[in-house]
Amino acid sequence: MENKDKNLYRLDELSNYKVASNYSDVRGWTIVDADNRTIGKIDNLWVNKDMQRVVYLDVKLDKALIEDKHTEVRDVIANDSGKEFVYKEGDSHIIIPIGSVNINKDTKIVMANSLGYDTFRNTSRYNTQHNFDREYERRVMKSYYPENDPNYDSNDDAFYSRREFDNH
Repeated sequence: MENKDKNLYRLDELSNYKVASNYSDVRGWTIVDADNRTIGKIDNLWVNKDMQRVVYLDVKLDKALIEDKHTEVRDVIANDSGKEFVYKEGDSHIIIPIGSVNINKDTKIVMANSLGYDTFRNTSRYNTQHNFDREYERRVMKSYYPENDPNYDSNDDAFYSRREFDNH
């Protein structure tokens, strides 16, 4: 899944980058859904190097969400060919666009504005050993925001011009 023209990096991969002083470093904070149910902990931040900004929160899913007895063994999101994606051992991370959350500096809790528990439970996961590609990003965006949007097809940084990536 590696991309030769890689432009997304984990913040901890970039030794010369840090969170700007006017933003909170949310790594290690709990993230909850719109109903205040725990989704997991923020493990890292994905940075678009060209744009010099965070575009995704990398979330290690809560064990309860992964082991939820209602969880299907397979991912419910299918790609264009109709192929279903099977969760593998270690697929315990998801990405959440930075503009889809509110950050509470006082409680150190991040809340997904309008995304519910079932959405996160059924969103495509990835293994941090393999990173992810644009196709994975598209699947995730489609699971969070199923309405069709022309920017889903973009292969360049225009993909991140959506409101879901606006970090206020």
